[in-house]
Amino acid sequence: MTEASAGKFRIAAIQTVSGPEVEENLAVAADLIAQAAGEGASLIALPEYFPLISPDESAKVRIREAEGRGPIQGFLREAALRHGVWLVGGTLPLVAQADDKVRNSTLVFDDTGRCVARYDKIHLFGFSRGAERYDEAASIEPGAQVTGFDAPMGRVGLSVCYDLRFPELFRAMGAVNLIILPAAFTYTTGKAHWEVLLRARAIENQCYVMAPAQGGQHPGGRVTWGHSMIIDPWGEVVAVLESGPGVVLAEMDIDRIRNVRESLPALRHRCL
Repeated sequence: MTEASAGKFRIAAIQTVSGPEVEENLAVAADLIAQAAGEGASLIALPEYFPLISPDESAKVRIREAEGRGPIQGFLREAALRHGVWLVGGTLPLVAQADDKVRNSTLVFDDTGRCVARYDKIHLFGFSRGAERYDEAASIEPGAQVTGFDAPMGRVGLSVCYDLRFPELFRAMGAVNLIILPAAFTYTTGKAHWEVLLRARAIENQCYVMAPAQGGQHPGGRVTWGHSMIIDPWGEVVAVLESGPGVVLAEMDIDRIRNVRESLPALRHRCL
């Protein structure tokens, strides 16, 4: 494991309002990645489902890719290499064991375009209130492995959307400097719980949290909460974008992490 001993790193969360056309979604993502890189970000993260959000749940199965091959992975690899950035590819649909399902997977590419990590979303969202219903398990196969990677800013933990409600996953990451959580929170659940849960994960783990999200009304009627944000180890929101496509930028300060952990050594005080 590498651990950054000092320094500041500019990180960026990208917010989109993805629709059912993959090429259009990739074009939007390309522009926002370029914008973030142009503003000095060395690590950039895309939201959950950035290549596709469709009212047809089988659409994700039709575009799923085998690991290491496919146009979406090619797009991520090329963007990381072209801009010389670490790129966390939100989530994209990868081949699952079941023919009618996908893995909702985060792939991480380093600044040379090499894939250095994969995380398959473990917790699958289910919600039912009146006419609003979601059941990710109908088309997604869950992962089982907690995953992180080593980057210039130290250890980074990976999680996705609904994982946010399960703090034991984040404890299982061990000591990390940054947690990244691509998401597509619904408007209903996001308005109630998004910020408070993100801030709790930052406070509990005394690290930065970066949450790139879908944010707006999508073709087909789905509405996502947005509010992509970056939170510091004291639980303070340092940057946020409420809705619409855009980029959220902040400096990640390694000394800030160290100072919080030294003044309040809660991680060392754990008994369980």
